[in-house]
Amino acid sequence: MAPDASTPTKILLDESEQPTRWYNILADLPTPPPPVLHPGTLQPVGPDDLAPLFPMELIMQEVSGERYIDIPGAVLDVYRLWRPSPLFRAHRLERALGTPARIYYKYEGVSPAGSHKPNTAVPQAYYNKQAGIRRLTTETGAGQWGTALAFACSQYGLDCEVWQVRASYDQKPYRKIMIETFGGVIHPSPSPLTEAGRAILAQHPDSTGSLGIAISEAVEVAAQHADTNYALGSVLNHVLLHQTVIGEEALLQLAKVGETPDVLVGCTGGGSNFGGLAFPFLREKLAGRMNPVIRAVEPASCPSLTRGVYAYDFGDTAGMTPLMKMHTLGHDFIPDPIHAGGLRYHGMSPLISHLVNEQMIEAVAKPQRECFAAGVQFARTEGIVPAPEPTHAIAAAIEEALRCKESGESKVILTALCGHGHLDLAAYDAYLSGRIEDHALPEEELRAALAALPPVPA
Repeated sequence: MAPDASTPTKILLDESEQPTRWYNILADLPTPPPPVLHPGTLQPVGPDDLAPLFPMELIMQEVSGERYIDIPGAVLDVYRLWRPSPLFRAHRLERALGTPARIYYKYEGVSPAGSHKPNTAVPQAYYNKQAGIRRLTTETGAGQWGTALAFACSQYGLDCEVWQVRASYDQKPYRKIMIETFGGVIHPSPSPLTEAGRAILAQHPDSTGSLGIAISEAVEVAAQHADTNYALGSVLNHVLLHQTVIGEEALLQLAKVGETPDVLVGCTGGGSNFGGLAFPFLREKLAGRMNPVIRAVEPASCPSLTRGVYAYDFGDTAGMTPLMKMHTLGHDFIPDPIHAGGLRYHGMSPLISHLVNEQMIEAVAKPQRECFAAGVQFARTEGIVPAPEPTHAIAAAIEEALRCKESGESKVILTALCGHGHLDLAAYDAYLSGRIEDHALPEEELRAALAALPPVPA
């Protein structure tokens, strides 16, 4: 029997119920995703190809076929600062919408960085420390990942150097301060500190940057120093693996109130937040224990899943990374400087891309004014100002809830509120004062970016 309005607003787990394993969806996929290729030989990459950037433990997790991987005790100790995170039922939003739908959101803004990103930053810092690495380099868009990695490095005594997309660096100065407070060093990207950055600045002195450019800079520095590795906050298999603590906890929390989702929605930039919530539920769907519609939501100005092509491409702008089969807008693509900086990536996780290609999940794109309107309504009803990124998922959840209002269906909708927007208030100011505009990616701009895809034989 479905719960009524007496369902608790906040559903908690005890510390003893905290998941102690990550879930690896590769073990349960009917068909495996295409391999990652070496850009020179076009052969599948091996561990030695990745060793200059990542510790062997993470490399083995990247290619593992094991269904579950134990979380180290030292990582669980840090996780306990904020995990298990709460699951909320959005009673007030439901009433404001007049919907019979039941909306639940998993709130990751309770972490030290204010987002879901420490779920992978902590194990990445831990494994690098165990491997004798002294420094980690990385990129960041809106700044959540850079903040998370700086925090994680502070827990294990590592140095942290961050290249932040210029548009977000200028829009969000308090992210810089937070990263520096945790002990990190931060540069706007493109920067004059690397060959990749200097090449972009020579062509485009006023470049607003992109995650692809920032990745090139961070990878370049890591590759030049034996005591330095690179850490990535999304896209790769091991990153999405670490995030599955979100979905595993949500399954347990919904079980406490006798619910299973009919629709699951999450925002997608590189795919880590969405995969972290969705993969454990997809496992249950593949096993026949539930049957939710699983929907990825991306920005209309950076629509890799809905308008990109499924092809091999570089993960960075300079072409320093291996080639990944993914939905991409082309590694030369420079997104419009929207305020959802964490979603401004030209590609998508190979795992998420494979699932969309296999029609196991679906994808939609949202314009940013609709998303900010949803974020404001959520703040005024639920009392949490969302980061710009999860407003895309909130907009899709509201859309689904209004469909239920029209049809009379009482669906269960689950979404991930992957972070708060306390350091993104300039974006809300721009929206509230009417300065936010929607940007639809022109077809000619998309065609130009896709023209530079690397040639890979079928």
